[in-house]
Amino acid sequence: MVDAELLSILVCPENKTPVALADDALIAKANAAIEQRSLKNRAGETIEERIDGGLVREDRAYMYPIRDDIPIMLIDEAVPLNQL
Repeated sequence: MVDAELLSILVCPENKTPVALADDALIAKANAAIEQRSLKNRAGETIEERIDGGLVREDRAYMYPIRDDIPIMLIDEAVPLNQL
């Protein structure tokens, strides 16, 4: 779980808008798509590793994955949510 203090200062690296923790339903959907090898990141690469959580951009266009309690805040690693 991402520390609340860290969450309060994290923003999208692209447009600097706030991010919020993804709910369990969204993470379950993402992991189901990962298992089916149908989820791609913004760079167009198929995501192969399950995620523990996610940080959703304010406009809900992208989710940044969380693995091992570490937010992956790289633009190319973001998951376009229109796939889910």
